[in-house]
Amino acid sequence: MNVRKLAMTENIKGKVVVITGASSGLGEATALLLSAEGATVVLAARRADRIKALAHDIGGQEIGRAPCRERV
Repeated sequence: MNVRKLAMTENIKGKVVVITGASSGLGEATALLLSAEGATVVLAARRADRIKALAHDIGGQEIGRAPCRERV
């Protein structure tokens, strides 16, 4: 295992990380990586269906939802 990856793994285990824009792209990839490394991830995004699917994929659950204001 490379030293940089080991350092991240040791530092992230047990931490709570809030990820905005988690329904796709970098946010989704970050959620998957940090969850796999032992972090608890809190997911936020506008697309509830994508967040629910991602939470299921990482073995999590939906604990709440807040409505988003539509852009005017």
